[in-house]
Amino acid sequence: MKIQTLALALALAATPATLLLGADTQPAQPAPAMKSSVEKSSYGKLPDGTEIGQYTLVNSNGLSCKVITFGAIITELRAPDSTGKMGDIVLGFDNLDGYVKGHPYFGAAIGRVANRIAKGQFKLNGKSFSVATNNGPNHLHGGIKGFDKVVWKAEVYTNQLGPCVKFTYLSPDGEEGYPGNLTVIILYTLTEKNELRIDYMAKSDKDTPINLTNHSYFNLNPKDKENQADILGHIVQLNAKRYTPVDDTLIPTGELKKVSGSPMDFTKPMPIGSRIGKLTNTPRGYDHNYVLKSEVSQSPEFAARVYEPESGRGMEIYTTEPGLQFYTGNFLDGTLTGKGGVVYKKHFGFCMETDHFPDSINHPKFPTIVLKAGETYTQTTIHKFLVRVE
Repeated sequence: MKIQTLALALALAATPATLLLGADTQPAQPAPAMKSSVEKSSYGKLPDGTEIGQYTLVNSNGLSCKVITFGAIITELRAPDSTGKMGDIVLGFDNLDGYVKGHPYFGAAIGRVANRIAKGQFKLNGKSFSVATNNGPNHLHGGIKGFDKVVWKAEVYTNQLGPCVKFTYLSPDGEEGYPGNLTVIILYTLTEKNELRIDYMAKSDKDTPINLTNHSYFNLNPKDKENQADILGHIVQLNAKRYTPVDDTLIPTGELKKVSGSPMDFTKPMPIGSRIGKLTNTPRGYDHNYVLKSEVSQSPEFAARVYEPESGRGMEIYTTEPGLQFYTGNFLDGTLTGKGGVVYKKHFGFCMETDHFPDSINHPKFPTIVLKAGETYTQTTIHKFLVRVE
């Protein structure tokens, strides 16, 4: 059994694939390529009449991604299975109304601070700050109206790597309790190597905490509403020997604990559901920050690998970030109906949010999330898509 790039599954041109779960690789055979493109269309209007745009990116191999200006949300990501059949591998809704009504951050840009801040409190330069407690006693994913709920400015961007859209947002001083006027730029690029590359940049006129990520929920074996499937059979490998244990409210204790000998260990490929029953959190499932490295890296490094045996789809993640929040859709409870009438039940999607550790602003020993005034924040995460063929 061999691993090929997506282009081979589509009978299109491609470069040799990287290893997936230790399988052999071979070069794809040259074939005529499609023309890469970015197309803009309307995705509807908000209740106040604001027009929301949608940008559809397609690379020369046929991989496609749709992103909207509301929340800079990835609404669709289509990739082929081992037979070449295309499938949308991210959870979400069929229209804007689903995202506006409220959802668990499907596909959204997250900020200013992704993950949790304990009790909505932090100190910076000797001054105390309070932010919303929108997740039990804690602050989560930027607050009541984080970056997932604002309207971003978008424009087609010239990028030699492939079709690209540039999203920009100015978060004013005091928004959601955070200091400083913060300008944020996100580039979504669909490269010719069959990668979704997300580049983040930000600059503030005051010192401010910042921790950006994307919150896409993946299911590499998407089904219709008659044949729904969870993600417990997906095989995962994480490049992390430690994780950050948390208390009952999901705030880190400060310990960097070894994963070896526990259900947390994905240093070798393991099905998601193989040991999930041994976890003790409620609702049961993975919702843990894995320690990839001690600091931000200069270029993206290997973080994770996922393979779905039935479809043959695979995904590798590379990032400059020190942490990866692995979440298995534990809070999906069947109350949300998504694309094509599929009811999103527990464990119907997984997230791999590349970012800094939870509550880092209150843990001096964790990699810092403080952006100094006038300095530039950067982050790059790459999702590389592969297929396994017989």
